[in-house]
Amino acid sequence: MILRGLLSALCAMTLSGCYTLGDARPAMMRGITTLAVPVSKNLTLEPNVEALLADTITKQLQTDGTYSISYSDRSDAVLSTTLTEVRRAPARSLRGNVIASSEYVLFTTVQYDLVESATGRSLMSGDVTGQTSFFVTADLQTDEQQALPLAFADTANKLASRLSEGF
Repeated sequence: MILRGLLSALCAMTLSGCYTLGDARPAMMRGITTLAVPVSKNLTLEPNVEALLADTITKQLQTDGTYSISYSDRSDAVLSTTLTEVRRAPARSLRGNVIASSEYVLFTTVQYDLVESATGRSLMSGDVTGQTSFFVTADLQTDEQQALPLAFADTANKLASRLSEGF
């Protein structure tokens, strides 16, 4: 009976070190609590998506809750984003016609740079790619435009994860 109690206590102490609660932010982000997200830049041919991308990133960061969103002059860091690529790739062909596609995958790539407001030094930078799939109807351009916010949401989710958890 005493041996069983000691074994249980030993297992509990061993397993309690497997998961830690607390701050999971990357080391370079420990002093950052507020972020500013200005309107994104657009290097693609997609028209009028700059504000939509910045708004989607802002909403995802607010949902994540790791950082507060503020204006540039009141924030610890500024997250600059640039839409560098929007492309679609066929995912499924039509039955009986292998050349025509019935479903596409839409990829969006965003380049980001997080700059500390006080010092101007870059804390994190890189590229994030998000994706979504959509089915083709009679109007491919409209289908792609309707899928674009979903691809932005996936991109923003990956970006928020990278900023808050480091991966």
